[in-house]
Amino acid sequence: MSDFLEAASGSDSSCSVRPQSDAPFSFNMEPKTLAFTAIAIACTPFAILICWNFFLPFLFRVFSLTVGSLLGWILRKGAEGRRSLLIRATAENEAQFRESRAREKDGASASSDDESWENIEGSIIGSSGNGEKGSRDWDGIVGFFHPFCNAGGGGERVLWAAVRATQKRWPNAKIVVYTGDHDVSKENMLARVKNTFSIDIHPPTIHFIYLSTRHWVLSSTWPHMTLLGQSVGSLFMGLDAFSLLVPDIFVDTMGYAFVLGLCKILFPDMPTAAYVHYPTISTDMLDSLDPKTPVGSQGVNAGKGVGFKGALKRYYWKIFASIYSWMGASVDVVMTNSSWTQGHIQSLWGSRRKQRGREHHIAVVYPPCAVNEIERAVEISEESEKRRQKYLVYIAQFRPEKNHQLILQSFAEFVKTGTPSAKEAKLVLLGSVRDDNDSRRVYKLRLLVNELHIKDQVIFQLDAPWSEILQWLGKAFVGVNGMWNEHFGIGVVEYLAAGLISVVHNSGGPKLDIVTDVDGEPTGFLASTPSEFAEGFEKALSHPDPLSVRRRARLSSKRFTEEEFARKWLSELERLVAMKL
Repeated sequence: MSDFLEAASGSDSSCSVRPQSDAPFSFNMEPKTLAFTAIAIACTPFAILICWNFFLPFLFRVFSLTVGSLLGWILRKGAEGRRSLLIRATAENEAQFRESRAREKDGASASSDDESWENIEGSIIGSSGNGEKGSRDWDGIVGFFHPFCNAGGGGERVLWAAVRATQKRWPNAKIVVYTGDHDVSKENMLARVKNTFSIDIHPPTIHFIYLSTRHWVLSSTWPHMTLLGQSVGSLFMGLDAFSLLVPDIFVDTMGYAFVLGLCKILFPDMPTAAYVHYPTISTDMLDSLDPKTPVGSQGVNAGKGVGFKGALKRYYWKIFASIYSWMGASVDVVMTNSSWTQGHIQSLWGSRRKQRGREHHIAVVYPPCAVNEIERAVEISEESEKRRQKYLVYIAQFRPEKNHQLILQSFAEFVKTGTPSAKEAKLVLLGSVRDDNDSRRVYKLRLLVNELHIKDQVIFQLDAPWSEILQWLGKAFVGVNGMWNEHFGIGVVEYLAAGLISVVHNSGGPKLDIVTDVDGEPTGFLASTPSEFAEGFEKALSHPDPLSVRRRARLSSKRFTEEEFARKWLSELERLVAMKL
């Protein structure tokens, strides 16, 4: 028994001593080891920041100068044959075109459109500081990356106006448009450009490179992580483009910043430009995820940042924004279509562009709008005022972000008021249908019209030609836009030029750049909710002096002419040409 007690006592003694030998939170480590581990953990966030901001860009640069340049050299060599054929075809087409023009009667060879573009060209020749060669004789290849060039929207008007201005400034240059519109021939493409935008493209010097990888950038291809998926998909499309033809200057006019980054990896010395209609991601988009923010109820992702999945989405978007800023920092010349877009691109790309020595400022180049043509086609006078009818027109592609549902709901609320204006009013939806997805959206909108009991007061005009749009602008009373943070709003400018009283969303380009006061007097009304839009419709349709508003609107629209776009576009593009001389 004593032995047992003695053993138990020894056991109790050992149990009481062991806890005292380990310090709290020692994790069975030696003090020095524990200290170094704690320091390492504390420094990890700083190490990640240093790696992200300095080490990874360094590796990216090394990769670009080695593996990237090697792959670029291989692509350039592989496309030399097509490049030679393109140059030869351009010369042959130009000769045939000149022979055809020579057979025409004297005085009929130059259209009024040609003369106006010659005036634009003459006003800026030589401003690059490179003499006549920089202004006229450069004969390189300018590649425009615009996979949906046949869509017929405002972005396509920018593309074709830019192509036309480039042709007139550098008549010996070859223009290449990378597109995925396989089912459209060159002749049909240019005919649609003329019919839709009233822009004449010089046929001999323009060529289309047809891409087989456009499906990689469709939202339907990436039902999850769509932003990243489409951006990665654009890399496949970029490789497809460069494998077919490597241009001398590369210009993206659709917003594929990742393709521009890829271009700099493959061809570090190639001048690049971006015309940004809308940032792929913005601080407003991030804020819209939080329902507690002022913009938490706006956009297609409104309020989706709550819960675990919402937190993941926020982090995912923030990481994507960092990658997006990397890609944008590589671009030599950046143009934006509005001050709203400029502000967001500056916040995303600005600091990294400075780090890479891109000192050129991000320029605002307003999109070309058919202001002059509308002025000629649409009269604004006391006599024409008598011919105006209570039509409200909404010119926009049938895309989700255009928010046709908001306008239909607002119009239904307006109709319910039963005012004399509401009884007479009719809403006209004018827009192009790009694909089956757009067709399905139009079908759903028609169903919504029936549900809202406004079928007799809503008109759908799909794929209307420019001539028909002009007719609507000439007889309508009000112009409508329902998109939140519309990057610019070419349709809204067309409303101003036609003298329509605008009722547009209180955000983005329409608010900051377009529907602004003239001499302290309004040119339209701003709204955000269905009730505000309905109130705006009533104010516009029952305005005591609509003619004065129309005249102010037309005066304001002169800031957005095709000539102004051409001058600003060429002043930016000549920086790239100077890099090739």
